[in-house]
Amino acid sequence: MSEAIEQLKANLPTHPPVEAIKPLEEDYTGLRILAVHAHPDDESSKGAGTASAYIARGARFMVATMTGGERGDILNEEIDKSPRAHRDLPGLRRAEMAAAREIMGIEHRWIGFFDSGLPEGDPMPPLPFGSFGTMPLDRAAAPLVRLVREYRPHIIITYDEIGGYPHPDHIMTHKVAVEAFEKAGDPEAYVGEGEPWTPLKLYYDRAFNPERTLALHEHLLDTHGESLLSGWIENLAHRASSGEAPRHETTTRILVTDHFEQRDQALRAHASQVDPNGVFFAVPSEQLKDIWPWEDYTLAASHAEVQLPESSLDEGLSDYYVI
Repeated sequence: MSEAIEQLKANLPTHPPVEAIKPLEEDYTGLRILAVHAHPDDESSKGAGTASAYIARGARFMVATMTGGERGDILNEEIDKSPRAHRDLPGLRRAEMAAAREIMGIEHRWIGFFDSGLPEGDPMPPLPFGSFGTMPLDRAAAPLVRLVREYRPHIIITYDEIGGYPHPDHIMTHKVAVEAFEKAGDPEAYVGEGEPWTPLKLYYDRAFNPERTLALHEHLLDTHGESLLSGWIENLAHRASSGEAPRHETTTRILVTDHFEQRDQALRAHASQVDPNGVFFAVPSEQLKDIWPWEDYTLAASHAEVQLPESSLDEGLSDYYVI
């Protein structure tokens, strides 16, 4: 394990110094943010604190969920005992999403594609016919472009090129979000999908970045002598050393300590997908406030002039929305 940690540390990207991170203090009334996710529960495990923090200060925050998560595994032993979980997992996941939406205070839109599942095997089996990961890009992106033109977000948040981790739906979510960011403002693209609107900034979420994972892993080793994150560390080290993981640097950190409880409650609402004794809750929120009190992002594209590093997603946008 020590060798895996050293390999991982050798491949870490840089990130903003702690002293550069400032709390959110502005009134963000008029600001619109759209987070594009693959499955229900992704919005709660990636950026839920950020969403709650901006909503608390007046912004609108919408989550677009590309699929219904129909092929997800049941990851909670207690829920696995429920007949409903096996009889109607899609319906259960919709109910869980509704509960998480209320906890976070977000707006939400189901985009409506069918979950591709996570293929396993050697050779890898093909994705299910008609699933999200098999869609042509223009067909997969069209409903998201329509939503962008309707909702008119100033900011779009999504995953990096490998989807945060290489699930086919996460990778496709990256592709369609980038396509919508680039094409929603073009009147000659996606004709008939609404009046053009150009989002100003595109961010990649870094919820599972190696810097944070290492910090939590080493804290668990120091306090308990063992860590639930050991498997994650080995996987991250393998991906980094083999060149499978993008080396995006963190450009933007949002302090979210006041919203850890909302984040945890939203994640627990997705009970079929979240083990209450698992890795997401390995480090209590009170300890997280000292170890990693922020959520991390990479500014992937911006039509506004910005100065990095940032402590707010709306840096450079004050002239673009009206309070």
